[in-house]
Amino acid sequence: MEFKCFANGPFTTNTYLVYEPGTHDGFIIDPATGYQPLLEAIKALDIDLKYIVLTHGHSDHTGGIAFFREQFPDVQVVASRLERETLASRKMSFAREPIAADIEVEDGQQLQIGALHMTFLSTPGHTPGGMCILIDQHLFCGDTLFFTSIGRTDLWGGDTEKLLTSIKEKLLVLPGDTKCFPGHGGATTIGFEKENNPFVQN
Repeated sequence: MEFKCFANGPFTTNTYLVYEPGTHDGFIIDPATGYQPLLEAIKALDIDLKYIVLTHGHSDHTGGIAFFREQFPDVQVVASRLERETLASRKMSFAREPIAADIEVEDGQQLQIGALHMTFLSTPGHTPGGMCILIDQHLFCGDTLFFTSIGRTDLWGGDTEKLLTSIKEKLLVLPGDTKCFPGHGGATTIGFEKENNPFVQN
């Protein structure tokens, strides 16, 4: 697996382009905007874009869906089944238009693309259907977990208790060397967050 990070949009969202070099199959995680450098990278790497995977439904992570659907008509949007209401509601998602996922996934479900196996971990709290994507020792954790911080819970559908439970029961049980790539800011590891994140200390 190889991936590139593109920080874009008004909230400097991390959009990830993940691909398998052997087959050139790939997918996007959280397209914040119709970001031209990301499109140029997809074309330069000759990537066959299969999916747009959403960690959650807020517009700063979904704003580029329409653009990339137009560029790649066969691409399918993947989101948690529990995020259906958020994606469909402009009030909850802050989006201009409702969004419907082509593929809805459950906690623990896997999706294969080339030689890559994505495992979806349901992590509600920032939104009701927030999820993280685990590929080997790489965790794309959206707005669930940040470097020494956690996602905000004061927006529609947010729940601090649920978020902390999600982090402790789904993420902190992963190996300490698991690398975490959040929706905003820099990367971290599970081991570092267990020792240094003030929000998850017992």
